[in-house]
Amino acid sequence: MLNKKEIINIIIVTIILAFAISLIESFKIFLYALLSVFLVILINIFAKKIISFYFDSEIEIKLWEIKRYGFKAHQHFKKSFPAGAFLPIISKIVLFPFNSFVWMASLVFDVKAKIYKAAKRHGLYSFSEMTEFHLGLIAAAGIFANLIFAIIGYLLGFSEFARLNIYYAFFNMLPISDLDGNKIFFGSIILWSFLASITLIALLYSFLLV
Repeated sequence: MLNKKEIINIIIVTIILAFAISLIESFKIFLYALLSVFLVILINIFAKKIISFYFDSEIEIKLWEIKRYGFKAHQHFKKSFPAGAFLPIISKIVLFPFNSFVWMASLVFDVKAKIYKAAKRHGLYSFSEMTEFHLGLIAAAGIFANLIFAIIGYLLGFSEFARLNIYYAFFNMLPISDLDGNKIFFGSIILWSFLASITLIALLYSFLLV
């Protein structure tokens, strides 16, 4: 279900996020953050994989990179900037007083339809072309999964795990670049508004009560 490249990207991002979260903390905190972040990422990814399979498509997880810094054609970097690798560390420095609240949107996905399988299951070319709405639903599945597991983690007494799920959902809901929030926003602004509201409430709750 995960290819070699995806696994490598997941491991790299997990280590970077765990390091950023536990910076200047103990090694024990780093190990806990490493395991928690790994589970949070897998929850998000597998939820997307399941929904993409339902749409007779497949997604590939990759590191979030920024190629353009403006709207004009010439406003782009010579090489893609690996934002997903650097922003967690940078945000830790900027948001230092907020402990584990660091930038966690480091992975994005590409999707392609399985034309022949779709034709067999749904009729000729039913899902051979993915719409923005389909992309939005796939991205939303990951956010939903993280929010659900945040509730489960909190009820079971794993407050930090719950908090990391909420942080992961929050940063990925931002409607910028190739992040999930952008896919959801252009797929369905109603769905984005609904998820953004729930995520924001969960974020405030995590700051005040968790």
